Order: sequence, then structure tokens, then C-alpha cells
Amino acid sequence: MRAVLLRIGALLVSLVLASVVVFAVLRLLPGDAAGASLGVGTTTDQLESLRSELGTDQPVPVQYAQWVGDLVRGDLGDSFTSRQPVADLVAAKLPITVPLSLAAFVLAVLISVPLGVIAAVYRRGPVGVAVSAVSQLGVAVPVFWVGVLLVLVFALKLGWLPSGGFPRQGWDDPAGAIRSLTLPVITVAIAMSAVMVRYVRSATLDVLDQDYLRTARSLGYSRWQALRRHGLRNAAVPVVSILGIELATSLLGAVVIENVFALPGLGTLLLTSVTGRDLPVVQTLVLALTAVVLVMNALVDVVQRVIDPRLRLAGVA
Repeated sequence: MRAVLLRIGALLVSLVLASVVVFAVLRLLPGDAAGASLGVGTTTDQLESLRSELGTDQPVPVQYAQWVGDLVRGDLGDSFTSRQPVADLVAAKLPITVPLSLAAFVLAVLISVPLGVIAAVYRRGPVGVAVSAVSQLGVAVPVFWVGVLLVLVFALKLGWLPSGGFPRQGWDDPAGAIRSLTLPVITVAIAMSAVMVRYVRSATLDVLDQDYLRTARSLGYSRWQALRRHGLRNAAVPVVSILGIELATSLLGAVVIENVFALPGLGTLLLTSVTGRDLPVVQTLVLALTAVVLVMNALVDVVQRVIDPRLRLAGVA
């Protein structure tokens, strides 16, 4: 419990520091929200009037204090561009980004865990070498290039799936929504699997070289039986760490790949907000993504302590 409380405290401190960094960096970027909203040919009086209305004419520390105070009260503010609540804008995009991220993560786990174990068990055989080589290639290839290649083959050449977009009815048309997300999910899952296979392989190799596994083999267990009975739980400790990180980064990957497939999710909202200097939307999305990564890291630490009693004893000591 002490370790958990310390982790929560560190998480809160990290969130505060992240909010400061996000807010300060966005204010250092060139451009002006009022100028982006009014466009070319506006007068100085119009700019000053809009800056006063938006609150961007106030000192930066005052703007930060107001933003943090609103966050504490659960108010994400209003968009500079559409004047709609930021919470409503984000909520409208979540039904696209969250299913994309979770589906890609689940698919990546289903692919990478067995392949990583196979690559470790048969590391000197052709199967293990082939899996390792393909995973290294997947790490080197940019994710957007994978998306473009999938569109070229399955959308343009074969015509099996749409090349982009999302049904106007949203999830009221489940078949159309699933078809629209299939290629993006596969794209993100391929990129994640390439990284995760290498970690699973490394963790399994460490277990295979342990004395207790050799002892189990000497007692008559096959390699797979010894690994299943005595090795997988120990291998899961470092794997859980990378799975937690990849779950958080799957959301980041979904945000990036949405622009490749023209999906109206958080990625598109973030891109248009950056272009239009819509600071309330940008800082909320960036801080939210940062918070997801920090929270997942904290949860991973707790889960590792549950899996491995040695970590709990170390925390008590």
C-alpha cells in the first residue's frame, strides 16, 4: 500500500509538471489564435478585441492558473475556433479513436506473444530466425508507409475494404464502421507487434536460460511443458511493462494513423486544432495523451508487484 501511495503521489507530480510543459511549449510556438481565427486583412482593433475575448491578452501565468483551475473543476474550456465546449468535441471523437486503439492493441498482443515465444524457443531454427527478421523489418518500416501499402493492396487493387473515411451514421452502421477501421487497426497492430515480439522473445530467452527450467527438463518435462508450468509467469513480469507502454502508445499510434485514413477521430481534431492555433483543444488533447501514458506506467508498476512477490518484498523493505 505504501508503494502504491508513493506511485500515486509521483503520478500527480508528473501530471502537474506535464501541464506546465504543455502549456509553456504551446505559448512559445509561432502564430496567434486571434490572427488564425480572423484571417488576413483584419485590423489591430479587431485583433485586440478578440484576444481580450479569448483571454490570450493576459499574462501567461494568469492564463495557466485559469486553465488549471478550470481543469480541477472539470471544465475543459471552449474551442477558440468553433466556440463549442472542448469536452463535447473530444467526446464526439472518442468512439472512433478508442475502438481503433483497443482493437489494434488486442490484435498486436494476439500476434506478438505467441510469435515472441516461438522465436525464443526456436531461436536457432529457421522459424525463429524468420520471426526475428520480420519483426526487425517491421520496426524499421514507418507506420504510415504500412498504411499506404495496405490501402494500395486491399482497397485500390482488391477493393475489399474502403481506403479511408468513416460512415456518417457512425456506429449505428456497425458493419460499415468495422470495415472502415479494419485497415487502420491492422496498420497500428503491425507496428506494435514488431516491437512487442522482440520484447517477448527477449523475456522468454531469459527464462529459458534459468536453472529452474533446466531442472524441470531433467525431471522429464518437455521444453513447452516446462515453459508453460514454470517459465511463462516469470517471463510475464518484463512483458507486462512493455504491454502497458504499448497500450498507451497504441492511442498515440491511432492518432497518427487517423490522418492517413482520413478518420474523423482525435488525430484529425488535433491536427486541425494545431493548424488553427486552437489552444484549448490542443493543450487538452496533449495533456490527456500524456496522462494516459503516465497512468499506464503507474498501473504497470502495480501489476508487476502483483505478479512478482519479490517486487512486493522490495517495496516493503
